[in-house]
Amino acid sequence: MAAPSKRVLWKGAISFGLVHIPIALHSATQEQSIDFDWLDKRSMDPVGYKRINKATGKEIASENIVKGIEYEEGQYVVLSREEIAAAYPKTTQTVEIEAFVPLEDIPFVYLDRPYYTSPINRGAKVYALLREVLRKTNKVGIAKVVIQTKQHLALLLPCGPALILNLLRWDDEIRSWEDLNLPAAGTGSTGLTDKEMAMGEQLVEDMSRKWQPEAFTDSFREQILQLVKDKVEAGEVEAVGEPEAQEAEPRGAKILDLTEMLRRSLDKGAASGKAPAKSRSVKRASGPQAEDRSTSGKAAGKDAGGAAGKTGRKAAPSPSGAAAKAAGGKTARAKATKKPAGSGRKAA
Repeated sequence: MAAPSKRVLWKGAISFGLVHIPIALHSATQEQSIDFDWLDKRSMDPVGYKRINKATGKEIASENIVKGIEYEEGQYVVLSREEIAAAYPKTTQTVEIEAFVPLEDIPFVYLDRPYYTSPINRGAKVYALLREVLRKTNKVGIAKVVIQTKQHLALLLPCGPALILNLLRWDDEIRSWEDLNLPAAGTGSTGLTDKEMAMGEQLVEDMSRKWQPEAFTDSFREQILQLVKDKVEAGEVEAVGEPEAQEAEPRGAKILDLTEMLRRSLDKGAASGKAPAKSRSVKRASGPQAEDRSTSGKAAGKDAGGAAGKTGRKAAPSPSGAAAKAAGGKTARAKATKKPAGSGRKAA
């Protein structure tokens, strides 16, 4: 059995006729299913979910999503958030009992999720009164209740010291058994004999015992949890971290990277030639070409500006990559030779 919880979902009242019983509502169940997370086996990164446009295959933002109901194949009625919100039932936090019916009249297929109720604000006496009357008459209360934003049909029945509020499925949620090939009730339709009935009753009697829910467990869950424990003890654990949010780089950063790549390419090409040629090439760089380099240095910001301005005085390490070599090779050769300034500008 799961650990008990005193957490209150909401406080309200049970109401029938002129009787008003203040109560608190508590969850009576706890899910114990195994939660498998998706991981990329190549990097052990968590795998998430995206909202994808099925026609284009592209991800879309939540603000571009609307809700629609398909009334015919391919035909939808779109409802706004305001229209949907207006249809929500008013939350009264009251269990409004509308009728009392015999418990045996309700098929188990209607039963859904149970909740505990408990008396509050000196409501213990009238709470106990309703519980004992229902127990004595073997009847349950049929009520409507709103939990969060959803309206439910429910039954209120005594169970030990508590009144259980058990949510019911609506009638249109239950499938009929009329189309199933079921034998008619009674022994005559299938020709059951008294001897067969006696043997069946004896078998049932031999296997009968008191209800002990703790004797029945989920073998799959137990085996998976044991596997996890064994792997932890053996050190077979993968570290999985949440990926950092990737922020879009500002445009200034891209200009800085390009400028730095070109500067290093120029320095590498100049260093491979003769020092005097490098010096003369730097001195001859004037006019529009110098203005272009000055503009790039300013656009790169204060941090990169000093480095870009010292291109001719200090050589930096060469970047790797064919793109950097290709970009620097032509420019370096143009600067190393004694061609006219116009030709140098064209090569740059």
